[in-house]
Amino acid sequence: MTFDEARAQFPVLERYAYLNAGTNGPLARATVAALVSQAQRELAEGRSGRGYIDRLLELREEARLGFAAVLNADVSHIALVDSTTCGCAIVLGGLGLDGEDEVITTDQEHFGLTGSLFATGARAVMAGAVQEAILGAITPRTRLIATSHVLWTTGRRLDLHRLRRDAGLPILVDGAQSAGAIAVDVGELDFYTVSAQKWLCGPDPSGALYVRDPELVRVKSPSYFSQESYELSGAFVPRQSAARFDAGWIGVPALSALTAALGTHPEWRYERSVEAAARCRELLEPLVEVVTPPNQSTLVSFRPPSDPTELVATLQERGVIVRELPGRNLVRASCGWWTSEDDLQRLAAGLRASLR
Repeated sequence: MTFDEARAQFPVLERYAYLNAGTNGPLARATVAALVSQAQRELAEGRSGRGYIDRLLELREEARLGFAAVLNADVSHIALVDSTTCGCAIVLGGLGLDGEDEVITTDQEHFGLTGSLFATGARAVMAGAVQEAILGAITPRTRLIATSHVLWTTGRRLDLHRLRRDAGLPILVDGAQSAGAIAVDVGELDFYTVSAQKWLCGPDPSGALYVRDPELVRVKSPSYFSQESYELSGAFVPRQSAARFDAGWIGVPALSALTAALGTHPEWRYERSVEAAARCRELLEPLVEVVTPPNQSTLVSFRPPSDPTELVATLQERGVIVRELPGRNLVRASCGWWTSEDDLQRLAAGLRASLR
């Protein structure tokens, strides 16, 4: 598949320089077609019957296989959830943390992680978002390190495998800005979350959770898909795999769209995304203060000389879609494998116009 053929899957790119996959990725024609086709079938035929349930279960396993490929993991370690937020909550809620425990996180995390951490009652230890600061915050009370692979604010990428080895502690990874954007190999990491609506261009909401050892986490919010068997009392035997953490029902239209989305990504996607981010940085550095370090990820965050809210609105009027990061005085461009030179030139031209 050529770049032009791959890019042509996304109609939104015909109108906009769409640089906001860090929030929601563009939808491909095949993804929407799969969703609409299944919804129309359900409109005409209903949502019941053995065939319908068999199809639902088949699609769940197809999606699980797709996520396993993204994370370079065995499929038995993948749970289906609706977001990284949900994945973080499942892990943090199931570890049995209390006020005597400490969890090290960073001062650059999204509420999708920190909110669930706060709800556990454990002490959240805020460290700088670099390996040395995280390691320096470890005490005998530390139970877990919870951090992003790629920081949603600055786009900095952490060396999580090295951090895991040096710390000798379990790590929960918020993979919202990494899974589907950069090559991921979960390796010895303990927990890794995925938001499929971002870099994997899936439907809302959709995601996955990797769990290295399911026995380490209690199932606190079981869904029907969590159990191998159950009794009338509600007592149940959890599934042997990470599927015990499946968050619940996902409709067949959404599953159809998700599996279609997972099949739209070319083999060269990661290399192309890195090239696009590097080129974006090259074009922006003469114009604004770029805060993302070189050679990190597919995000390029910058500090505009004017009000970021007004800048984002002005750029949208010019057909360029980027995101303001609230409270940070930053604007973020998300560079996907579908991002073209023209997209980046339109962003740079819009910034030059705003400076004038």
